[in-house]
Amino acid sequence: MRTPAASVAAKETSILPPVYPVILCGGSGARLWPASRPWRPKPFLRLVGPRSGFQAAVLRAQPLATGGMVVVGGAVHAGLIGSQLAEIGFRASVLLEPAGRDTAAAIAAAAAWVAARAPDAILAILPADHHIPDAEAFAEALRQTLAAADGGAIVTLGVRPASASSAYGYIRPAAAGTAVTPIAAFVEKPLARVAAALLAEGALWNSGTFVAAARTLLTELARWAPQVAERAQAAVDGATPAGEATLLGAAFVQAPKIAFDRAVMEQTAHGAVLPVDFAWSDLGAWDAVLAASGDGVGPGATVTGGANVLARAAPGMRLAVVGVSNIAVVAEADAVLVCALDQSQAVRDLAAEQGPPARYASLAVAAGAYDVWLRTSALPLWATVGVDPATGGFREALTWAGVPDDPRRRARVQARQAFVFASAAAEGVPGPWLATARAGMDFYLRHARRPDGLFAATLDLAGVQGDAAAPLYDHAFILLALAGLRRADPADEASLAEATAVRARLMAFRHPAGGFRETGLHPFQANAPMHLFEAVLAWEAADGGAAWSGLADEIAGLALARFIDPASGALREVFDADWQALTGEAGLIEPGHQFEWAWLLERWGRSRGDAAARAAARRLFAAGRRGFDPQRGVVANALWDDLSLRDPAARLWPQTEHLKAALVLGEDVAALEAANGLAVYLDTPARGVWRERMRPDGGFLDEPAPATSLYHLYLAIRELTRAVGDPC
Repeated sequence: MRTPAASVAAKETSILPPVYPVILCGGSGARLWPASRPWRPKPFLRLVGPRSGFQAAVLRAQPLATGGMVVVGGAVHAGLIGSQLAEIGFRASVLLEPAGRDTAAAIAAAAAWVAARAPDAILAILPADHHIPDAEAFAEALRQTLAAADGGAIVTLGVRPASASSAYGYIRPAAAGTAVTPIAAFVEKPLARVAAALLAEGALWNSGTFVAAARTLLTELARWAPQVAERAQAAVDGATPAGEATLLGAAFVQAPKIAFDRAVMEQTAHGAVLPVDFAWSDLGAWDAVLAASGDGVGPGATVTGGANVLARAAPGMRLAVVGVSNIAVVAEADAVLVCALDQSQAVRDLAAEQGPPARYASLAVAAGAYDVWLRTSALPLWATVGVDPATGGFREALTWAGVPDDPRRRARVQARQAFVFASAAAEGVPGPWLATARAGMDFYLRHARRPDGLFAATLDLAGVQGDAAAPLYDHAFILLALAGLRRADPADEASLAEATAVRARLMAFRHPAGGFRETGLHPFQANAPMHLFEAVLAWEAADGGAAWSGLADEIAGLALARFIDPASGALREVFDADWQALTGEAGLIEPGHQFEWAWLLERWGRSRGDAAARAAARRLFAAGRRGFDPQRGVVANALWDDLSLRDPAARLWPQTEHLKAALVLGEDVAALEAANGLAVYLDTPARGVWRERMRPDGGFLDEPAPATSLYHLYLAIRELTRAVGDPC
């Protein structure tokens, strides 16, 4: 048994420091699948009553917040946190985690943040997903812990068990009674027979609620979990504004992932417990939700001829359960759970295996569907509505209804669209594609040429130069478009001459340390050279000149030597003048670019017989797959440099690059996942346009379809159709 901490005795004072409730709204709630998902986890669900667990926790804690309220949650859930606080008319200091690191790091960051503002403050650490119907009894119990907490104890609430449940952890108090007492031991979720023995011994359910002074938390974390404490403090020191919230610094993702119970409470001599009698549930599974709600039949559901039934239907759905008992039926738009209530705990294992519904059963089926979409919808739409009939220039975007959204003429749009239509002509796709490509490219080259022979980045609709800058990135696509025209018409000497002249002028971008400088704020980057590499490989295939091959080899060598981190195998994005990768906020990893480089290096490596390049391509693919979200079936936008999630939103183009790389590397399982993930982006009112930006919750931003993405889609679909036999 532990030696009782002297700090457990109530401090005799009538004035206590400010209290900061800290609401922890992380966790996934996997046992509540399919309602609980990574983009809409358990704390934000309305499981019992009209409020979510998070909202109920905030309202319960409000009377105790003499200092302020702090919310700690994932950056991915910033929108949910903000909207649910607004619904209840409450403001709080919101700390956003760049990646989930469990409760020890979350509590450490909250304690460091509060201590910097109120060094003597007491924190009440409260989970956001618990059901406590008697808010007054809960508040009174917390008040009883404050004096002991101010005296140096870390007090948890121990709930007197209603049953010998094996779904909860247990606490053995050092002494019986109702006052704050030291903790003798923690017991992990036990077997049923052990739970019965614990109940007989007077053990308490572990509620996961902690009350302690900020200084105590920081001291004990520094003693028992020093890496957690150090990284959390660095994350607070490096925090930046994120709207009305605060984004913790990148150091947070380096904190060990461990629960506060294990990191501190199971080791500290300052642990104490207050036994409480109020009703409590962590709503850990569907049987617990039914027990807490009483009536488990939600809106849109009906139950007849059975008993002890939980039935929940998503908005707009109808659900009927007839003649069965002791069952949970939960229907979401994309998934349905039917589960015996006494098997509710097993749902977690099932949830881990679930992903989004698969639209295509095989790559062949996917290839056929995408080929039809490209030939009969996308190419005709963008060659007609997507072209300005007055000039032949390509429009910037179309709405989901197929209406032009056309503010300007950018070089990258004109060149990419010309490449797509020229490629369709070269590959024998029926249609007037070569004339469309020539008209658009002629308009751009005629109006955008600068006195030095390079081309302006932007024209207005009539062809007047706007932004006269000449980025390397744009010229890479000009070269790619010219290669497409030459491939479609091998007698097109004008495209060859223009491309040769552009290649010569690009020598002005040369950098003394190798490679090329880009214009703008980040002159040393991997993205523009990647597209130049793509264009040069296209010209190598179309013309075969030694100058093209030499330039391709040079860029490949720079990528293998400088752009790719030898330790992780991941491509870095931004560099200094010596081609050393930048770190910190600049050290992002884009999964889409891992896939693009993998596709290019595998092709180049095959042509050169370079095994190292092909091995690098596989490592790049593996790094990109770290951004794959199996729940949504898509690749996220960005990772941190340790390959943890940085930006969970998901644009369209990384999905196409995922598909291309998987196909060229022979990764058929991943290719089918990519093909299915891409499909949801093309589900629009007008066929032939697409949804561009997926939110973390799986919805899409309502914005026009940018023309730039047709290039990504065309290449991915053609790679897919070639892989299965080319339906065209």
